[in-house]
Amino acid sequence: MNILRNRLVVLGLVFLATLLLYLLLPSIRQSSMEPSFEAQRMKLMATSPPLLPNINVSIHTGQLPGDPPLFFREALPLDKAGGQILPKLQVVLLHGQAFSSKTWEELGTMAVLAANGYQALAMDLPGYGNSPNSEALKSDQNRVDLLSRFMESLGVRAAVLLSPSMSGHYSIPFLMKNNAQLRGFIPIAPVGTRNYSPMQYQSIQTPTLIMFGGLDTNLGAQSHKNLIQLPNHFVLKLEGARHACYMDKPKEFHQGLIDFLSKLT
Repeated sequence: MNILRNRLVVLGLVFLATLLLYLLLPSIRQSSMEPSFEAQRMKLMATSPPLLPNINVSIHTGQLPGDPPLFFREALPLDKAGGQILPKLQVVLLHGQAFSSKTWEELGTMAVLAANGYQALAMDLPGYGNSPNSEALKSDQNRVDLLSRFMESLGVRAAVLLSPSMSGHYSIPFLMKNNAQLRGFIPIAPVGTRNYSPMQYQSIQTPTLIMFGGLDTNLGAQSHKNLIQLPNHFVLKLEGARHACYMDKPKEFHQGLIDFLSKLT
């Protein structure tokens, strides 16, 4: 009887352990599928195109004179000896409402651009990050002029302009009025795309990469519907990504970005 009782106890413990493992397995798997942002960033840098031997991609910060003063970050491509080289293209990075220029540094975007031979210029829009607010930016023309002055101050002649979400208040009017200053345009679910007619869109020949997250059924879908009226466009839909799709799918975002830029050089 004692032997039988002991066997039953052992079988009961095995059953309980199996049941517990079965219940915990989904959460364990889910946890392993959702690494932290820092883990995603480290993985990204490990799988991004390798830097040239001994290259040191430096991030610079500074302010531009004017009203309002603007804070920006810069990453320059370097040669094997660490000397500055002429960039293939200059990429100006704007940001969404919950972000700043620091987002592109932390995500690794500036380093990826520099490693591939591009100059990255990420600005804090007025009232965000380290740039003070300004009451002088209430009209589309004021915001267009601000972007134009920013580029001219840094000697940017034909930039590729990347613009997510809120920054569409700046980039979409700029595209409409000053598209001759752009080599390419990368809108990521921007605001303000409903304010223009099909004829206005169809008159613009700037190569455009329309990017949005597959789960962004609001602004992403809306901006996509309007922006595909641009005659020279490509579309990159990041499946499984939300509104800030570059945060959810950084590897796919960077690959799409570099692929598009390579078409312009």
